[in-house]
Amino acid sequence: MSTYRLDALFAPKSVAVVGASPREGSLGRIALRNLREGGFPGPIDLVNPRHAEIDGVKAVASLDALQTAPDVLVVTAPAPEVPGIIAAAGAKGVAAAVIISAGLGHGPGSLAEAARSAARAHGLRVLGPNGLGLIVPGVHLNASFARRTAAVGNLALISQSGAIAAGMIEWAAHHGIGFSAIASIGDAIDIDFGDLLDYFALDRHTGAILMYVESIRDARKFMSAARAAARTKPVIVIKTGRHAQGARAAATHTGALAGSDAVYDAAFRRAGLLRVLDLEELFAAAETLGRLHPFQGRQLAILTNGGGIGVLAVDRLIDLGGALAELSPETPAKLDAVLPATWSKANPVDIIGDADAA
Repeated sequence: MSTYRLDALFAPKSVAVVGASPREGSLGRIALRNLREGGFPGPIDLVNPRHAEIDGVKAVASLDALQTAPDVLVVTAPAPEVPGIIAAAGAKGVAAAVIISAGLGHGPGSLAEAARSAARAHGLRVLGPNGLGLIVPGVHLNASFARRTAAVGNLALISQSGAIAAGMIEWAAHHGIGFSAIASIGDAIDIDFGDLLDYFALDRHTGAILMYVESIRDARKFMSAARAAARTKPVIVIKTGRHAQGARAAATHTGALAGSDAVYDAAFRRAGLLRVLDLEELFAAAETLGRLHPFQGRQLAILTNGGGIGVLAVDRLIDLGGALAELSPETPAKLDAVLPATWSKANPVDIIGDADAA
């Protein structure tokens, strides 16, 4: 289904919450609070058969009682109720659902499979279950149970782990990094990495894509989407389960086998993705990409320790419509103080092959 109905998911005009609760600390209470405090500008409806009002917001007993179908349904109800809720939402005409609820199981005969079938019958898109939710700062949508919202920026985060997504939000808040969207796919019974890569590749608000991956179920779909996305913007991926023990842990987490790490590594390289090995490297990539902005002008200075490589760089720069910058009059004297005496005295700045690292 790829990007079908994802526009409604990432820029909804209305939202409804099923499972909102007055109980402090519950997922439903946190999700409702986040939606309201996040400043979502559209109507927020509540569906709860046991409470007529929650936090001053009127609730209805069922989806059928809503006058119009919301664009996005946020589901925090107990797992056994989720398939029926999804079936009712599809029949109502809801475009997409964010299922935060966990415990739906995996595979044939599970509640997750029942919810997936109900959604497919009506063309309803599902993010989750068993995830943190969805945050789109640019449209003031915080359909998650994160303890902190995210600032507006140009990084899109796709995470199979809700905890990793929450950690990224906390880290980014302390480093002044913002996001175009944060999508926690959890068990990914419908919307997966391939769908989101296709969407963010064409999203004008997204400058780079970060991914936390435990497993890929549809390899062909993923590779096609990854190659297309990597042609348009940087895509950084951290893949867990590099060792056998980690792979088994990932299987218990999201219900999917991680597979051979060497295969993943080769696939990422072939698609043009940059793989990082730990959260520290992922944070460093996020900080670098989060602070990059388009450069004004066409001029470039080139620094090289090989003359031939410098010439190739000049040729490619001209091919792409750029221009070689002229060194300012004071620059050579400054470079003389730090470079080998045999440097090129021009742009490209060739520091000669025997120059040391310093």
